[in-house]
Amino acid sequence: MRTKPKLTRLDRVFARLDREPERPAHIDVPKMSRHRVVLLAATLAFYGAIVWAVVITSWLVRLDWQVMFFRPYQQWSEIHAFVDYYVVLGQRGPTAVMVAAWLGWRSWRQHTLRPLLALGVSLLLLNITVGAAKIGMGRLGPHYATSIGSNEMWLGGDIFPSGHTANAVVTWGILAYLASTPRARRWLSALSAVTSLGVGLSTVYLGTHWLSDVLLGWAAGLLILLALPWFEPLIARAETRIFDLRDSWRERRAGAFAPTTPVEVPVRLKPRPTAADEDVAAREAAPASRAPRAPVYLAPGPHTARAERTPVTPAGSRRPPHTDRITRGTAPAARPLTGG
Repeated sequence: MRTKPKLTRLDRVFARLDREPERPAHIDVPKMSRHRVVLLAATLAFYGAIVWAVVITSWLVRLDWQVMFFRPYQQWSEIHAFVDYYVVLGQRGPTAVMVAAWLGWRSWRQHTLRPLLALGVSLLLLNITVGAAKIGMGRLGPHYATSIGSNEMWLGGDIFPSGHTANAVVTWGILAYLASTPRARRWLSALSAVTSLGVGLSTVYLGTHWLSDVLLGWAAGLLILLALPWFEPLIARAETRIFDLRDSWRERRAGAFAPTTPVEVPVRLKPRPTAADEDVAAREAAPASRAPRAPVYLAPGPHTARAERTPVTPAGSRRPPHTDRITRGTAPAARPLTGG
């Protein structure tokens, strides 16, 4: 009896992904076009200009200090509660969960793992590039500044560029990057830009970042989105590799439930009979052709009446023979007369 393996939730998910796509019929994968390369170069130049302006303690650093002394959280205290909640849109954990849930649904509908893999690659690039820049430049934030008017660089801080701003650009911008139509891509790009800038300005309002931190974080996140088409071949290979591993796992799992094949017992061939064996077999088979003999316990010959039978004394009988007995059916002999 063959036992069918019970399907798990993961099996049903992959079975859904194996079906023909419902919509869209064609998934538009962004290419590294000339326009995108120009934007990438311009954003990279802007990134370098912000870093250089902070390093030489230019007018941008003076603007940072002026905004810090202005203390926006005191000037507009009535929006403090709203800003505390709005800045969560730039925190990596909550935003990654929300965007991953949406992209997971997209993967389910489009029957592909590309949206989730693109999100994973973009977040990995974000952690590497922004994290390395934070540690390398080591700028202190407004609450930990040591000298008025200084750039606070290489003092062991970790706020330059702004991680909230860069994370908002990447996590919300990936929705525009994976949009199915050009119109949806334009609208989502504008929405993600406004959201990310709003998150950056919220950190300036709360006094946790300099204004230059926000500008550099916005450029850092945009660089990742612009460079993402270079990683599309890697994403495609990773998706293929995942499905290959899934197929091999299915084959091993199906083999565990396959019925066992019965072992064939080898048939022994009898040796060819010799002449002596044929003679013995013939003698054994000969009595079977003769007429059956009567059993030993039946008397041979024709059936006779009991009166005609000769009495037979059983061998070993202890009764002495009686000579004076007369057999039935015969005339008794005359007795000799004795006496006078």
